[in-house]
Amino acid sequence: MTNTHFGFQTVPEDDKAHKVAEVFHSVAAKYDVMNDLMSAGLHRLWKAFTIAQAAVRPGFKVLDIAGGTGDLAKAFARKAGPTGEVWLTDINESMLRVGRDRLLNSGLSIPISLCDAEKLPFPSNYFDRVTVAFGLRNMTHKDAALAEMRRVLKPGGKLLVLEFSKVWEPLKKPYDVYSFSVLPWLGKRIAGDADSYRYLAESIRMHPDQDTLKKMMQDAGLERVEYFNLTAGVAALHTGMKF
Repeated sequence: MTNTHFGFQTVPEDDKAHKVAEVFHSVAAKYDVMNDLMSAGLHRLWKAFTIAQAAVRPGFKVLDIAGGTGDLAKAFARKAGPTGEVWLTDINESMLRVGRDRLLNSGLSIPISLCDAEKLPFPSNYFDRVTVAFGLRNMTHKDAALAEMRRVLKPGGKLLVLEFSKVWEPLKKPYDVYSFSVLPWLGKRIAGDADSYRYLAESIRMHPDQDTLKKMMQDAGLERVEYFNLTAGVAALHTGMKF
């Protein structure tokens, strides 16, 4: 049996998806509150930058993968308008339920799908934009997921991957202290779950750095791949085109 990483642990590949699901079932209800606390609200700026780079226009078809509580999908639905088609997808039912309720509370009703990014239930060459924000690092086979994202893009379409990344070297030590001491403490106090936030900190360290992810996207067949470091590399937005 092939093994993979779950944070700093080594686990059988078949177990990783289940363990990741447990994390997000646990944190779903407090996910948005924790995001604001963990990033001091910076995640909203990172997402706003991603939305601007996506440049969604009326009539666009957009797929938001691992869309969770629906921040990006909500913005895209408003930009694509009534002639567009925006899908919110996630592998985790608890997160998707929170996202659905938030969208409905905002007056938006869009198609929602519980699905695995490594086996997308959509036709090839269908979407103008595909996005994944803070979800790729939790996927077992990132190369397969990236290939699927490219498959469902139309020629001329764009993939946008927003993810935690490798921080600027002078900030590494204080960032480690924050990640492995403050984050679990916040998780325990706010979400009642220190272990899940310890995993999230570990998963960031195990995720490919900026240049490695760029190469993975190129290997998946995407072109004009580039990345933008955000907040000294705490996060990075990678973009690539399909031609």
